[in-house]
Amino acid sequence: MSAKVTTASENNTTPLPVRFSLGSMFLTQGAIEALEEAGQSPDEFISRHVRLEQGELCDADHKENLFSVDKPLRIFSAFKTTQGVKLWIITESDRSATTILLPSEY
Repeated sequence: MSAKVTTASENNTTPLPVRFSLGSMFLTQGAIEALEEAGQSPDEFISRHVRLEQGELCDADHKENLFSVDKPLRIFSAFKTTQGVKLWIITESDRSATTILLPSEY
């Protein structure tokens, strides 16, 4: 299951600087439910992902993202909702797609 993510241009807001292409956006059913329960938008987590925030990643994984950003390697983020549910965000190595999911849905 996937859901559409509203972009800055659709909201008439100023877009954030994007360090890499996100491709098509997808959310799993578990991520949708976790975001609804927390009253949070996927845009909040996507904006952190494209800024390469460390979030819940260990130092080694964060450094891997910094290394990977301008190479054909995947970008991986992990953040927690206000309810403490961990979300993963994965941008494919070819930058064709980005998915928000629960670790159990991987």
